[in-house]
Amino acid sequence: MDTRLGQCVRRAFVSACLVILWLLTPIAAFAAPYAALVMDARNGQIIYSENADTRLHPASLTKMLTLYITFDAIRRGEVTLDTPITVSANAASQAPSRLGLRAGQVIALRYLIRAAAVKSANDAAAAIGDALGGNEAAFAARMNATAKALGMTNSTFHNANGLTRAGHLSTAHDMAILGRHLFYDFPEYYNIFSRRETDAGMATVYSTNRKFLEAYDGADGIKTGFTNPSGFNLVASAQRGNKRLIGVIFGETSTAARNAKMAQLLDMGFAKVAENVPVRKPALPDLSGIAPGASAPASDLVAQIDGDPNGRATTGKTLRLNTAVATSPVPRARPDANAPDATDVADADAPGVIPAPRPDGLDVAATAPEPRPDSLPQSAEVAAADPETPPGATAADTTGQNASVADNDGEAIDPPPLSPSRMANIQATSAAIEASVAAPAPKPRPDIVFASVAAAAPADALPAPEVVARLATSGAHDWAITLGRFNSRDAAEKVLLRTALSEPTTLDQTLRKVVDRKSGYDANFVGLSQDQADLACRRIQARGQQCFTMAP
Repeated sequence: MDTRLGQCVRRAFVSACLVILWLLTPIAAFAAPYAALVMDARNGQIIYSENADTRLHPASLTKMLTLYITFDAIRRGEVTLDTPITVSANAASQAPSRLGLRAGQVIALRYLIRAAAVKSANDAAAAIGDALGGNEAAFAARMNATAKALGMTNSTFHNANGLTRAGHLSTAHDMAILGRHLFYDFPEYYNIFSRRETDAGMATVYSTNRKFLEAYDGADGIKTGFTNPSGFNLVASAQRGNKRLIGVIFGETSTAARNAKMAQLLDMGFAKVAENVPVRKPALPDLSGIAPGASAPASDLVAQIDGDPNGRATTGKTLRLNTAVATSPVPRARPDANAPDATDVADADAPGVIPAPRPDGLDVAATAPEPRPDSLPQSAEVAAADPETPPGATAADTTGQNASVADNDGEAIDPPPLSPSRMANIQATSAAIEASVAAPAPKPRPDIVFASVAAAAPADALPAPEVVARLATSGAHDWAITLGRFNSRDAAEKVLLRTALSEPTTLDQTLRKVVDRKSGYDANFVGLSQDQADLACRRIQARGQQCFTMAP
């Protein structure tokens, strides 16, 4: 009996061991293939590479290309951020992560962009693809043509969101190329990838990449990805000083392992690359034959993602050209600020109607943009006007500007209502501006009414002037620019002083301000109009210094 009992016990033990091994086998045997790459974003040089040209499942990294095409479509004038998109049955049927779209629902494009970039919502990305392409297959063809034009030679795409599909493959190298193009080709939209949270119209959504953004010094983007076949993927961008790197990981075993490995790779890269490397931006791809173009080349257009701080979307889009064009449509006059907003009240009965041009830059190049509340969630995103390095434009903690960009796979484009701290910053800036009004009066603007002055009245007979302050919507000096984040207050102050001395004309009436953040010190100039901020950043960037405009 004892012998039989012993045999039974041994058999039971062996069986239990086999069951345990069987349960564990899928984790080890079916782990996704691993690949990694680190690139110097300034010149495209590869610093580290492991299996970087192996074709693997990109998962939601796919959405980077979908958003690139979307930004290009806005720049071309095919759509605006306020274009109402009717959700297709295909989009509504996508697997999680989801925003929760319903077939037939009408939603502004800006909210789909936010949900796709920040929450990595599959239904939002599919809705964008179906709207721009007409159907999934047609948009996939546009994706592949765009990828080829960008130099992504080993990638093929079959859908807009990256859910597993046979033949839907990319490489770590190709994703680094795409990330670099997003950064340089669309700096004005790039900050959405650093948002920790954002208003997606139907709900507030949270970034799938927020843990890495908060943990790694200098990180400001860009996109996560996960499916069982792909493992945990990440394309990350970070800047320290004059150095900017792009890292790519495919096939890690968990979010924590992926983030730790990315930190290790970027630390290695920052230690290896030189501080002062000439920036060689990637050439803009020729996409003219891929989709209907606008009246001017994409390189001639400047776009901005903006929104009204009070949640009103002002009207549509206007295009501001850097170079002359043969013809250009005349934008409609700015509607009354108190009038109902065509964006927020999207007419569900006319989903194909594109809102009238909106002089606030809320969605594209704004000639006379209104304050861009948070084209990216308030306290963190900086509207990156500079391809070189949007300063950690992140949603709620980067530079206290506009920002907002979840983690289910897991950044455009206006933000949720202004936080009390953000409003306090605006009020402080306005007070500082009023205190420095000893300079000549600014040129008259159409939205400013000057009181008449009695020409013959003696000086001593004139009544004491009454100062009336108001927060204007476009011409007020409530914009700011940032030169980036630095490791010490002293370093930030030195950069501000050096820049002020080199740009006395454009920065003469501004105030230098160093903002203390958890991850460093932001070097900002405050007290500019939007036009002044745009001009100042262009001039500063021409000197090789990073610069980003910050909307109120």
